[in-house]
Amino acid sequence: MIGYIDEHLGEELSVERLAKVANFSKFHFHRQFSSYAGVSVSRYIHMLRLKRASMRLVFEPRAKIIHIALEAGFETPEAFSRAFKRYFGQTPSRFRGNPAWRPWGEQYQFPSWERRQNMDVKIVEFRETRVAVLEHRGPPERVYDSARIFIEWRMESKLSPKISSRTFGIVYDNPDTTEPEAFRWDVCGEVAMDVPLNRQGVVNKVIPGGRCAVLRHLGPHDRLGESIYPLYREWLPESGEELRDFPLFFHYLNLMPETPEHELVTDIYLPLK
Repeated sequence: MIGYIDEHLGEELSVERLAKVANFSKFHFHRQFSSYAGVSVSRYIHMLRLKRASMRLVFEPRAKIIHIALEAGFETPEAFSRAFKRYFGQTPSRFRGNPAWRPWGEQYQFPSWERRQNMDVKIVEFRETRVAVLEHRGPPERVYDSARIFIEWRMESKLSPKISSRTFGIVYDNPDTTEPEAFRWDVCGEVAMDVPLNRQGVVNKVIPGGRCAVLRHLGPHDRLGESIYPLYREWLPESGEELRDFPLFFHYLNLMPETPEHELVTDIYLPLK
């Protein structure tokens, strides 16, 4: 049902419709969903629509707030602004200019639902790839700020076009076990030449070639852990493979906000000896 809601977020999603899809009575569905998700179904839908709107505010600076409000299901910009501020502590315009990611992230601490997947892990030879990198150092929730700065560099330099260059993320630390200020993540875009000095602080790096285990993750980036943990906990011990001295990294095959969260596709690469 979570997946159904994600896929139909832009449509009218009444409790009656959802209960019918789940083949439950309205009362039973509402009770089961609240127990499973930790919030009522109406609030869950409301929060996901605000999440999509918040991403558009930050990553689509030319989109008008009134259009974002209407597409999020609000009848007026005023109603959108009140709801947005109630959840995130900022008005939409304030969030667009200087987003407070920590209170934003705290709203989306849902239970860790079990991901049912067949662990279709493949062993591939990854080719050495030159990348432009913005080094994110600090709280995980502020990765979005680093991503926005990297996008700005990408548009200005035209050295790593989003359409034709692959986008990667290199993960040095586990956000669940690392102190926020010590967390390290590289936002990367494939390039064909060295990156000159720039005001955004983007630097040159290389993702080395070699054997990698690859697992495809479907869905939101904030649920990547549900694919990563089984990869380490189950697949790696059973495979007999050994890790190489390079961090786990992601290849983002598509990105928000132009792609809805439920349609995101991310390949997880685990470097092997």
